[in-house]
Amino acid sequence: MSALRRKFGDDYQVVTTSSSGSGLQPQGPGQGPQQQLVPKKKRQRFVDKNGRCNVQHGNLGSETSRYLSDLFTTLVDLKWRWNLFIFILTYTVAWLFMASMWWVIAYTRGDLNKAHVGNYTPCVANVYNFPSAFLFFIETEATIGYGYRYITDKCPEGIILFLFQSILGSIVDAFLIGCMFIKMSQPKKRAETLMFSEHAVISMRDGKLTLMFRVGNLRNSHMVSAQIRCKLLKSRQTPEGEFLPLDQLELDVGFSTGADQLFLVSPLTICHVIDAKSPFYDLSQRSMQTEQFEVVVILEGIVETT
Repeated sequence: MSALRRKFGDDYQVVTTSSSGSGLQPQGPGQGPQQQLVPKKKRQRFVDKNGRCNVQHGNLGSETSRYLSDLFTTLVDLKWRWNLFIFILTYTVAWLFMASMWWVIAYTRGDLNKAHVGNYTPCVANVYNFPSAFLFFIETEATIGYGYRYITDKCPEGIILFLFQSILGSIVDAFLIGCMFIKMSQPKKRAETLMFSEHAVISMRDGKLTLMFRVGNLRNSHMVSAQIRCKLLKSRQTPEGEFLPLDQLELDVGFSTGADQLFLVSPLTICHVIDAKSPFYDLSQRSMQTEQFEVVVILEGIVETT
């Protein structure tokens, strides 16, 4: 069996190994019966291996307004390329807008034509075109203060605009930097070092038929208050005739005994006893291979370092 998988890959499985029947391939001289291989059917998963749910919402009504009403969470949930694009675009538009406001004040006061007059006091010293207005805004917003361009006390509208600039800059910084910080601190990358066994097995343990899989933490930082849960997603029909396409059933992995609270310092084997209360109790080995169901494992905890 292992030799066949090395030769043909894991996308094929053995369906018959008997020497009789019409499903065998032709045999050469001195060769035994060859196994017929058929490709496995790849079924659509409800939850991918990386934790992404393959669910699309539709016919909700005013869906866009619902996302915009919680704009901060919407930005956090976006992909990184869209986050960076919005980050750069927002700062660029805000900078150009505020630089334009300083240029408009200088233009309306006539500072652009009188900037080099010796006895004239402008609103902002040494601002005589749009690039110089933009540089003044960047210097004040970034608190650089070269001392060459500065606001004077002869310009009340400039003082008001300067206060507005400070408030607007603080709001934009708090919103965008907070969004980027939460985006970077999300546990998706931390989950890459939480390893689950590739396959789950069913065998006897302590005299009981048990579904088992393993989970391990690759990092030295521990998972505090780690808890594991298992959900069985399976379609079923109620006695009243109602069809439930994605009915969720809880698989007991030690809730009653406290075994679901993990001390994840070494790889652990998670066990679900197939007893009369288990959803797998009425399934045989053959029916389990043909049934349409999915087991979703949820591991939650707190990283001690963050």
